[in-house]
Parts: sequence; structure tokens; C-alpha cells
Amino acid sequence: MLPLASLWRIARRDLATRIRGLRLLAVCLFLGVATLAAIGSLTRGITSELEVRGQTILGGDIEFGIPQREATAEEMAAFRRAGETSSTVRMRAMANAPEGDALLSELKAVDGAYPLYGTMRLESGTRRGPPPQDAIWVGKDLASRLDLKVGERVKFGEKAFLIDGIIAEEPDRLGEGFTLGPVAIIGLADLPATQLIQPGSLFESKYRVRLPDGANPEAVGKALTTEFPGAGWDITDRSNGAPGTRRFIERMGQFLSLVGLAALVIAGIGVGNGVASYLAGKRPGLATLKVLGADSGTVARIYGLQILAVAAISILAGLIVGALAPALIGAIAGDVLPVKPGVAIYPLPLAVSATYGLLIAVAFALPPLAATRNVPAAGLYRATVSGPARIDRRTLVAVAAALVAIIALAVGTAREPLFALGFVGAAIGLLIVLVALGWLVRTTASRLPRPRRPLLRLALANLHRPGAATGALVVALGLGLTLFVTLAAIQTSITNEISRTVPQRAPSFFVLDVPRDGATQFRSIVTRAAPDAQINMIPALRGSVTEFRGQRVDELAELPEGAWVLRGDRGLTYSPVLPSGSELVGGAWWPADYAGSPLVSVEQEVAKSLGLKIGDTLSVNVLGVEVQAKVASFRTVNWDNFGLNYVLVFSPGTFDAAPHNMVATVAVGDAAEAELARSIPRAFPSASLIAVRDVVSQVTLLLTQMSQAIAAAASIAILAGIAVLIGAIAASRERRVYDSVILKLLGATRRQILGAQAMEYAVLAAVLAVLALALGLIAARYVVVNLFEFTFAPDPVIVGATLVGGAGLSFLIGIAGSWPLLSAKPAQALRSL
Repeated sequence: MLPLASLWRIARRDLATRIRGLRLLAVCLFLGVATLAAIGSLTRGITSELEVRGQTILGGDIEFGIPQREATAEEMAAFRRAGETSSTVRMRAMANAPEGDALLSELKAVDGAYPLYGTMRLESGTRRGPPPQDAIWVGKDLASRLDLKVGERVKFGEKAFLIDGIIAEEPDRLGEGFTLGPVAIIGLADLPATQLIQPGSLFESKYRVRLPDGANPEAVGKALTTEFPGAGWDITDRSNGAPGTRRFIERMGQFLSLVGLAALVIAGIGVGNGVASYLAGKRPGLATLKVLGADSGTVARIYGLQILAVAAISILAGLIVGALAPALIGAIAGDVLPVKPGVAIYPLPLAVSATYGLLIAVAFALPPLAATRNVPAAGLYRATVSGPARIDRRTLVAVAAALVAIIALAVGTAREPLFALGFVGAAIGLLIVLVALGWLVRTTASRLPRPRRPLLRLALANLHRPGAATGALVVALGLGLTLFVTLAAIQTSITNEISRTVPQRAPSFFVLDVPRDGATQFRSIVTRAAPDAQINMIPALRGSVTEFRGQRVDELAELPEGAWVLRGDRGLTYSPVLPSGSELVGGAWWPADYAGSPLVSVEQEVAKSLGLKIGDTLSVNVLGVEVQAKVASFRTVNWDNFGLNYVLVFSPGTFDAAPHNMVATVAVGDAAEAELARSIPRAFPSASLIAVRDVVSQVTLLLTQMSQAIAAAASIAILAGIAVLIGAIAASRERRVYDSVILKLLGATRRQILGAQAMEYAVLAAVLAVLALALGLIAARYVVVNLFEFTFAPDPVIVGATLVGGAGLSFLIGIAGSWPLLSAKPAQALRSL
């Protein structure tokens, strides 16, 4: 056996003379690796930035959030013993301009220690502590929408504030979570004058603590929880200052990474086609090496080194692009991202991407390379006629091992292994279906009666003749068309859900903090503006789940999968009747005049995540008081109707002793909306009016960004599918040249040859369009229903047009690839075959 240096010298010299044949291998690997590296680096960049800026994002080393009450003197003393403490109160409130316009905003009252970390920056400069007494800082959006300027006044509740500055940067903005309106900041001492906090008002007190150096936030949180077991606070530390944002980014990153992996697997088919095409062009060299005494192993090593070298360069180029992508995306995306990722290299996602690329190269390049080992020199010269050699068992084992390693890596690095395994299984299932369809097309074509028309007979024969690339073409075309349908169905479903379904069922307003004793007056105001108004009003409280099935939440090492209801405080209500939009699926509803011990009805999916059964116990902490109830029933909830739907609904009388207000939905015509937007805030200064169109616009923006991210990742898969198609055409190029030459010698014209190939591609495109429609709709339905939790409602016109356009594009690519064959000269082609 020749030493490695000699093998590489031969491989390098041969590669230097003609590398063109491996361009498809390079392009496919580059696309796949660059996509995976970019997605992984961006996800890691954002989460790393959240970790680095954890103290600033959170506003402290540890935060204690308490719904609907302020900390007691004993609790405040404990916070201050732990470290320097900053107090804030956050609530939704209406900002009232002097001209009478009102806008929902997030009112935040801060103390003199704010902010403990970071810098509060106004357009006029940086500040520390609260605004001056009787003054307010407002966000840019609030100032713009109400046409407010510095020096003017804006009213919150019963107090008018002088605008002292426009907020340019709020250091803990991301840690505050999702908001429905622009922010406004006042001093904590000015909050009582607004009279916005009344018994039962929905607000949250937050206490951020700056710990001494070396102190462990988790240990401090556990110690204080032990000291105050009934406090009912939600604890967050600096390691995860924005938990909701982090979870969203990680899950979205995982999904996009799996899409990128699917693109790389698709590209792997192109790798196999490219290598097969390259080795077919190297057939004389392969045969010559064997004639000169090189054994099969030596020949395989020489060309294996060539393939490995090109693959390594392609993977390296993909890693470079992927590593630079976060900074580029951050510069382009601007405010779309929650935080801009820093300029850094993240080794783990790059290493995972490189490993994927190498395994894909091995899995798909090895079979055509190994096939050359088992063919003698004379067989290599006759390969055009006799067909490809079979792959030995050792090669099959190696390919299987590489594919298993890819699956193990995908599942092992996933945040949700079962989801990743299902995704990979679906991708493998799609490939198996397409391979089986390729076999079925060939078998069916071989058994059909021969048509009388010569061109049609020739096109049909092209589908099943020895060496036909039907299988590769079916996989390439099927993948491309399926992706086209999937993307079109996802995007049109999201658009239809927002633009048609939601507005038809949604109310005009949500109204928060309507006083219980003002319910009659509220109804009177609404019906006076719109006699036919639809009003739904229910009690509203906030509380956190502290126990279920006898398990204390604060003692759990890890929350159960899908148990989001255990994170922080949740909306609670009670009702004598089954709420509108809910359907009972287990247990029984209590009588309307029920007056017994507390019962609770739980949303079905939440109940499954907690493992609840009828008769189990569930406890909630409301205003520092723990209430235990028995599970009486399970419900499904129609969340997309924008109604008053709650996960936990308790029996009447459960919270009679707790001060609370009402929330309401109001559905009126467009003419009455403007009047109510003015009259309700004037009559109920403590109430907050949420316009549903504002909620819809925010949801639309978020979902549009998500669908665009999916489309961007999937577009790489489409490019890979196109590359696979080109590779399949290239892999069969020599056989088609041979066929074209023979047909010319027999008197066929260029038009006839091209027509036969056009019929071949047309038949394949037509057959695959039907399959792609079914598979694409299934895949899109899974994404829309399981990921977005929307109703699957694709636009048939757009999906159909996309399918026809994709099939037409595939057809044109096939014809374009066949065009050069027509210029092959018989004498020259016959001498080279």
C-alpha cells in the first residue's frame, strides 16, 4: 500500500487538473453547514448576551415578584439584609393627554435606588433614581402617539404629571417581559396620588436585590422562601433575567436548526449525486490506475482524499460564514431581535455543524466511492453500458453508522429530544416515501403498454431503462415541491388566522380593573354608546400555583414538561357556570348555587402536564393566602376567540375574602369604539382599556417574524433541493449523451430528443405534484397546529399557484440541464464513451 503522502500527491495533482466535477459537493455542503452554523451561533449569541447582561436585564442579582400586593415590613427588612434593594411597582394604566385622547401604557413606579445595574438614559442624558416629584418620563412611542412633548402634561389616574424627559433606553426593559403599551416611569412616592392601586387592582411589585460579591442568588432565594413560606412571590435570578425570551429563542433555534439539518440531509443527496457524477467523469483515470497495478483500496483512497479535501474546504467556508452571521443579522435585523448578539465565536454550535457536515459527506459520498472498488478495470470501461456496481456490506454498515450518528447528534443536542426525534423521523420517512415512489414509477413505467407515438414511447422508456436516474430525480423533485407547498401552506395559514379568523371573533376592547361596585355603571356607559353591545364581565385575580397532587412547587428540582402554569403568577377567576368558549371533557361542573368547599376546573392540556386526575388537590397563593381546591373537572378552551378564557376556574365563594376587581370584554361597532375609548377612562380612571387591534398588530408582527425566520431557513432547503436536482441531472449526463448520440445516428432531430426528455420531466413533475401536495400539507399542518397552535387554514389558490410554479421551475431546470446534450457531436462523443 502506498504511503499517505504518495496517495495525497496523486490525488492533489489529479484534483488540480479538473475540480469542476466536485463543485456540487462543495455547494451542497457549504449551504447546509453555513445554515446550521448561522442558526446555532445566532441562538447561542442571543442566549449568551442574555446571560452576560443578566444583572442589567433583571435589574439586580435576584428579583422577588409579588402580584397584587406590596412587600410587608418584615419582608422588606429581609431583602435589605440580603443586599441593596430597589423597589418598583408595575401596572397597566391609561395615559390621558390634555386633548382628551387616551392610550394604554405600562406605568412603572421606581424608588431612589433604581436602577441597581445599568443606566437609565433619556434623550437629554443619563439619570439615576426616579423622576423629580410630580414629573414623569415617557417612552418614545407614547409621546409620538399622543403627540406629547417635554414640558407638557399627561394624566394617569387622578394625577397629572409634567413630562420631564423622553426615554431612550430602559435598562431592565427586556426583563419586564411582554407589554401591551409603551412605558411611562414615575417616582414611587407619586404612585398613591394616582389612586390607581385599589383593593383588587392588578399590579405587580418587584424587589431587586444587589447581593454582595460571592453570594449565591439561588441560595438566597431558597433561604428567604423558607423564612416566608406563604409569601407567594416569583423568584428570578441573574442567570436567567428574561426566562420567557430565553425559552422562546432556544425553542425557535431548535426548530430552525432541525430545518437546517433537513436542508443538510437534502444537500447530502446532492453530495451523493455530485460524487457519482465526478467519478463517472474520472472513469478512464480509475481504470488506468487499476491497469497500472493499483488495487481497489488504493484507488478508493486516492479519490476519497480528493472528496475529503473538497468537503473540508466547503465545511470550513460554511463555518466561517456561520460564525460571522450573528453580527451581520444583528446589524440588519435591528430591533427585531430581543438583544443584539455580541461579536464572538461560539465553538459548540460550530463544532456541531462541522460534525454534521462531515457525517453527511461520509454517509452520501461513500456509496458511489465504494462502488468503484468492486469493479475491475474492464468493467470500469464498460460502466456506461453495464450499469453501476453493487455496494458491499461493509460500506452499508459504514453508511448506517454515519446516519445513526447524525440522528444521535440531533437528539442529543436538542432542548426537547422527543420533538427532535419526531422531526428526524418525519424527514427519514419522507425520504423513504420518495425512494419507494421512485421505484414504483420505474416499475409502473416498465409494465405499461408501449405507446404508438415514438416520442412518448421514448420518454416512457427513459423512466425505466438501465441506468435511468428516475430515483434520484423523484427524490430531488419531490423534496423541492414538498418544501414549496409546506412554506406556502404555513404562511397562508398564519395570515388567514390573523387577518380573517381573529377579527371576526374578537371583541373591540379588553377592560381591566373595573371596580366590582361599578359593574352596573360600566354596563350603562357601554350600552348608552352601543345598545346592541356584547359585554362579558367576570372576576379577575392573580395568584401562583404552590402545590398539586401533594407536591410543593418550590421543592421540585425541575418543572414537568409543558407545565408553564407553574412559572410565576397566573390569572384566576371563579364562575357559577361553564365559561363561554370552554367545553367540559372530564368530571362535572358544580351547581350554579354551589356553596361548598373550593373546587377548581383545569384546562385539559395543563392537567395532563401536571398529571392531575379528578379529585386531586391544587393550591394557589393569592395575596399571601394559600387556598387549596379539589379538581372537579377538565375543560378544553378555545383560545383564539380573544375571549375571557382562564386555565384555572374556581367555584363561587372561593375568593370572597380576597379584594379583587372585574375584567370585561366589549364588542361594539367602529363608531362606538372611539366614544368608549374616551368615556370609560374618564368614568373609571383606575381601569385599563386594551384595544384588540393593538394586540392583533403585535401578535401579527411576532408571527410574521417567526414565519419569515422559518421561510429563510427553509429557503436553504429549497436551494439544496435545486442543487440535488442539478446533481441528479449531472449524474446521468454521460448516459444521456450516449442516448442522444445513438438517437442522432438513427435520425432523430434535436427537437425530438428534447421533446422526449421534456415529456419525461413533465410526467415526473405531474406525479410528484400530487404527492408533494399531500406531504407538504401534512408537514405544514404539523408546524401550524403544534408549533403555533393555530387552526390549519391554508389558502388553496396560493398553495396551488406555488405548487404549479415550483413544478414549472423544476421542469425548466430539467430542460436547461438537458440542453447541452443536444450539441454533443456523434463522432467526438463516441470516441469518449
